[in-house]
Amino acid sequence: MSQDSNGSVTGKPAPRRPIRLLEVIGNAIVGGMEAYTRNLIAALPPEEYEITCILPYESAYTASLRDLGCKVYITPISDDPHWRSIEMGMEVVRQNRIDVIHANLANAHTLAGVIGRLTNTPTVATIHSRSLWIQELSVSRLMNMNLITVCQEAYMQAQACGIAAENLTLIRNGVDTARFNPARSGAALRDELGLDPDAQVVGFVGRMSWEKGPDKFVQVAQRVRQHMDDVHFVMVGEGPVEPDIHGIIEQTGMGDRIHMVGMRRDVENVYPAFDLLVQTSRSEAMPLALLEGMASGVPVVAIGVGGVAELVSGGTTGLLVSPGDWPGVSSPYPGDWEGIACATLDLLRQPDRLRSMGRAARVRIEAEFDLRDSVKGTSALFARLARPSVAKNGAWQPSVVRDKGEAPDRRVRLKAQPGLLEGDRPGLAAIRAAES
Repeated sequence: MSQDSNGSVTGKPAPRRPIRLLEVIGNAIVGGMEAYTRNLIAALPPEEYEITCILPYESAYTASLRDLGCKVYITPISDDPHWRSIEMGMEVVRQNRIDVIHANLANAHTLAGVIGRLTNTPTVATIHSRSLWIQELSVSRLMNMNLITVCQEAYMQAQACGIAAENLTLIRNGVDTARFNPARSGAALRDELGLDPDAQVVGFVGRMSWEKGPDKFVQVAQRVRQHMDDVHFVMVGEGPVEPDIHGIIEQTGMGDRIHMVGMRRDVENVYPAFDLLVQTSRSEAMPLALLEGMASGVPVVAIGVGGVAELVSGGTTGLLVSPGDWPGVSSPYPGDWEGIACATLDLLRQPDRLRSMGRAARVRIEAEFDLRDSVKGTSALFARLARPSVAKNGAWQPSVVRDKGEAPDRRVRLKAQPGLLEGDRPGLAAIRAAES
């Protein structure tokens, strides 16, 4: 019950305060996990959530989180957490009276698990890869954490390895279908690169790192050029292997056909410049780049690793090929990058089919991968974890007694039992008599 200004009971239930959420984020680059977390924070209703973040260092990403109204703390986040990081995390929980901890990346998973266990705070980690590491499984079980997986492969692996079903939730990544939509124009990017409006353009969007396979994309471009010399290729992103990719392009003489444009903040206006989006990753879970491209009405050719096979409907929204070492996708094309090249050539020669697949891709994203649905599911899990611990009689309470000011003294005081005081212990008098 709530009270009015005079202290009288009004009969109305007391309003619940916002859930105090701590995001432990294991990196601060511009990547898929970081985009997922930022999208989630931006979409959670501010009247329902107060959000605090822990990250390993300052960057443009941490600045963007502050712009969203988050408190940001900086501490090292390693696979084996430093004690000072554990201390800081526990103090952040105590000072901000955190209700739920949410971790992203394996290093954050470990730190969040330890902090959650020591402070008795419900903790959940999102697994952004197609499988769980041994340490992630160990931490989850020992710390009794909840897990969110973004693809079925990781979900089933977690269950097979003993994660209890009640601690496990499958919530696929989602995309902002208002921001990424086919009505946008890619003319600005084509003008910037000096490309003819009618030129065929194949795109790659992703971090320039080994697991994303940018080197394979260059191989695809080389093979396609052997058969269709007028196709252009655009690579969007940055990362540790970027200098190597520049070197490969120079060595192969593809500099006039492959355009590396770095990181783009206007990526929603980049996808519409593509006739086809190609994904050559060696490992994936539920890649945001494919979600964004499909939402923009762009068909996809992809290697069917991890959750990609759940996302791309082969023959309808694009084409799938098998990874080179696993014939797991029924496809008329060879595996790996060679199959990507063959499928790319087939679709570029069928512009009507390309457009049809693009329309189907948009429909699939709207039906199955809308960001609002992803956020709704994640928020429901946060609420389920927090509210049993912090709600009492309709009013919010702290999830754990962290200082004397939050709740009455609940210490258990042991009382001596008659007959068991030192002087009355059985046999003690006989022992003393013998010693004397």
